[in-house]
Amino acid sequence: MSGTHSLHPSPSSGDHACCHAPKKAAPTEHVCDTHTPAAPAPHAHHGHGAHGGSMAGLTTSATLHCLSGCAIGEFVGLAIGVSLGLNPWATMALATALGFASGYTLGLWPLVKQGMRWGAAFKTLWLGETISITVMEFAMNFTDYHVGGVTAGSILAPQFWIGYALALPAGFVAAWPVNWWLLKRSIKKPCH
Repeated sequence: MSGTHSLHPSPSSGDHACCHAPKKAAPTEHVCDTHTPAAPAPHAHHGHGAHGGSMAGLTTSATLHCLSGCAIGEFVGLAIGVSLGLNPWATMALATALGFASGYTLGLWPLVKQGMRWGAAFKTLWLGETISITVMEFAMNFTDYHVGGVTAGSILAPQFWIGYALALPAGFVAAWPVNWWLLKRSIKKPCH
């Protein structure tokens, strides 16, 4: 999720590594990456319903965000593979690699924009994103392969577009429960 917000640590949380980069704060304002006893406030950041919605809404939003990143790389990889006449396995490998690249980039960019370094941002989200993207890419490629999109003669063939159109909801449906589990256990952070 790409919204920005500042939340405060709870007095009982001690030092808490938040997934947001520190922002410049007013003298009396503190961000969620350090604990300041003088200004205790609830740290609702990891309460999962803290973004004004239910756990289901948060999961849906996180899954759609992941799908957006995967869909970009997946489409480019499929288009290149089909256009070059690569075999289905090479096409799916290319689509998966580009799906990971664009999925990670879409997840990393909001954190980097907030001031995090690329390495620190990657450490923050790599595990949750890797699991989510893996499940999503598997479901998308499995569907596209069985529909025949990766074996289409060209990207102008209806089979290519039908395969891609069915792969997107398949990826969403497969990744949604995984993202719910990841968010519930704070493996995936809801802040990007």
